[in-house]
Amino acid sequence: MDKKTQENIDGWIMVAPVVILMLIFVIGPALYSFILSFQDYNMLKPDKSEWILFGNYQELLSDPNFYQALFNTLKYSLIVVPVQTAIALLLATVANQKIKGKTFFRVAYYIPAVTSAVASAAMFMFLFNTNGIANKFLGIFGFQAVSWFNDPTYALPLAMIMAIWSTVGTQMLVFLAGLQDIPREVYEASAIDGASSARSFWSITVPLLSEKTMFVVIVGMIGTLQMFDQAFIISGGTGGPLGSTTTVVLYLYNKAFGENRLGYGSAVAVGLFIVIFTLTLLQQSFFKEDDDNYKPKRLGGKISERIAKRRKVNG
Repeated sequence: MDKKTQENIDGWIMVAPVVILMLIFVIGPALYSFILSFQDYNMLKPDKSEWILFGNYQELLSDPNFYQALFNTLKYSLIVVPVQTAIALLLATVANQKIKGKTFFRVAYYIPAVTSAVASAAMFMFLFNTNGIANKFLGIFGFQAVSWFNDPTYALPLAMIMAIWSTVGTQMLVFLAGLQDIPREVYEASAIDGASSARSFWSITVPLLSEKTMFVVIVGMIGTLQMFDQAFIISGGTGGPLGSTTTVVLYLYNKAFGENRLGYGSAVAVGLFIVIFTLTLLQQSFFKEDDDNYKPKRLGGKISERIAKRRKVNG
């Protein structure tokens, strides 16, 4: 056996456990769910399951409750993802500065990310219940108490705030790693050319973090489109009030396990996969096109000349 063949075998042996686990717990269930989406499947009576082909999909496309759940989910995603991305970039910029106690701030920003969703939801429900701190604070200024989680106007926005608070720390670490990869010479050269801090941020930092931004946005979008735990805890699994917190995954859960319609729930899962896959491709295409348009200008002109001279002087 030659060296290359031995290396290939060793490589497959090393990745085999991960591949086997993926097949058992990810790819296998996904394929089985796709098969179930063409059946009228009852978990309590699996022997009476029937093949109905596209019947579940036809019902799905004509179900107004699904469209409400899809609208809530897209609204949730379109607000949470841009806001948490902007805040994460801002926090990463602050945490990357040479200030005292920056390690404390980095840890403080990241703590919500390691807090369980149940604990976060319980804390927000305590703060925003009828007799909670939020109503007592507003009462000082003469405002009436609000039943936040029982009002369709406020229930979903509170879930958005909770999601932003609990996930922004993870995105901050990604941006922080990207900021530390940017050479200091770039900023020094721009400062010599008279660029202000704001100008350097928009003309250097933001473009050079385009790959990190793409990763954060895509991962954030996938996570928000799959939002379940906050909506389930806030509404008690009902998606209320008046369906305002019903997301696609919560709708799937209630159909598959609440009504024992696993086939229809699998059809919802396939529909959600198509939506996520399509949006991911669109975002990748957008970021790639934007990066290609900027690439010829990246580090060009006077800045590149300054960097070259500085490196030459430094040996």
